[in-house]
Amino acid sequence: MARSRRLLPLQMNEFAQRRPLIVDLLVFIAGALLTLAFAPFDLWPLAILLPIVLLWSWETATPRRAALRGGLFGLGLFGFGIYWIFISLHDYGNAPAPFAALATLLVVLVMALYPALVGWLLIRWGPAPGLLRWLLAFPALWTLLDWVRSWLLTGFPWLALGYSQIDAPLGQLAPAVGVFGIGWATLLSAGLLWMLVNRRDWRLQLGGFGLLAMLWLGAWTLGRVDWVEPTGTPLRIAIVQGNIAQDQKWQPSVLDETLHRYVQLSLPEHGHSDVILWPETAIPMFYEEVRPFIGALAQRAQEDGVDYVTGIPTGSWETGIFHNSVASIGATLNFYHKHRLLPFGEYLPLRGFFMFFRDWVTIPMADFTPGDRDQPLLQAGGQPAGVSICFEAVFGSDIRRALPEATWLINVSNDAWFKDSTAPHQHLQIARMRALEVGRFMARATNTGVSAIIDDRGRIVIQGKQFKEDMIRGEVQPRRGLTPYAHWGDAPTVILMVALLIISLLINRRTLATV
Repeated sequence: MARSRRLLPLQMNEFAQRRPLIVDLLVFIAGALLTLAFAPFDLWPLAILLPIVLLWSWETATPRRAALRGGLFGLGLFGFGIYWIFISLHDYGNAPAPFAALATLLVVLVMALYPALVGWLLIRWGPAPGLLRWLLAFPALWTLLDWVRSWLLTGFPWLALGYSQIDAPLGQLAPAVGVFGIGWATLLSAGLLWMLVNRRDWRLQLGGFGLLAMLWLGAWTLGRVDWVEPTGTPLRIAIVQGNIAQDQKWQPSVLDETLHRYVQLSLPEHGHSDVILWPETAIPMFYEEVRPFIGALAQRAQEDGVDYVTGIPTGSWETGIFHNSVASIGATLNFYHKHRLLPFGEYLPLRGFFMFFRDWVTIPMADFTPGDRDQPLLQAGGQPAGVSICFEAVFGSDIRRALPEATWLINVSNDAWFKDSTAPHQHLQIARMRALEVGRFMARATNTGVSAIIDDRGRIVIQGKQFKEDMIRGEVQPRRGLTPYAHWGDAPTVILMVALLIISLLINRRTLATV
């Protein structure tokens, strides 16, 4: 039995050498299955087990083959993970199916370049198969490139591995190291498991079990720490989910019906709620064009002691400056202008090069101007709130800028663009991570779902139903203080990853020099 266990790694490596095309296919399948680790499936152990397939495929690979297999893994992950881009372009952007498919494929291919680069760098410049590769170089390199993916070319950190662990023990690392630190711990767990399969020495296996236990026990222990504390009394929140069809939302003929629906759902909450939250662009007209409506709403809100927070575009044709904004209407009238705009959806990057995109895709309100990086916080319910609009929730580095002043978080979105795909569920999972990272409750309002109230531990307190006109009621406890992540951001994780890579290279060079 012991002999068969010792032979298993050799047999697996021999198979990889003799059947490279089959291994390529297995790697692609593993990447595709990895999407099941994320919402709405939440099979988080897959995020630890499936990267092992990639590690195995790299054991005897050349740098070129390793890059190919990393790319295939990424092609499976992102091809099945962000396919919903096609829905927004074709179904609501009116793009022809071939163009929408090509644009989606290009995004997937760009995302797949990151794991491809991991494979090439690891085999070309990294240590040989063994502990240095599995435990130091691989987790650190992947995590570092995931972080680069969060800002390079405006950034698109969707499906960063750490999100899959939001309900797992490793997810409790979020207040300390953020989503990228969780991703590193996930890959380190994968490397430790692969080491247990490969190594015959019982002392190494025992050490591997010990490190794995320490990692997971440490995460569980950190999850028991209260980094922040309550302040003030809970706020009574009512979230209105209007469920306005995306293909009708921007039709002028539907404006009166839209406003009537939101008002009729909201008026019964006067006297029972401190804040009434409407989704992104719930008012689908520029602020200047609906001033009388806003004035009447503000007067009624002041009389009944309630604050409205709603998405509304702002700007004027005279200045040519438009913002995707959130307004706080009640005791005061304040605005937050979205800072992190969605490329191709809210602005056109490299306009001279990509103007052809406008000839194929019709997206309303696609010429927004980003708001200032640092803006005064909105006041809602007598408490300062950190506000994010849709895509902004993907960036933990942006959310933490509202701290420590913000005592709670607001996120408004319109995920109707993606129909009944995995995107709205993935987006909610991302929002949960933001709440957990900074230790703040979050109220999240969406047009068609998934609207929810999330507590400071990233748990869903109450959640609305998708594609239904709904009212979600609950309480938000304001909190004060800073988690380590809210204080330091991603800097400690990035520094650690660079240090681990340097250490692995130095040890590897010294080892080669003594051979």
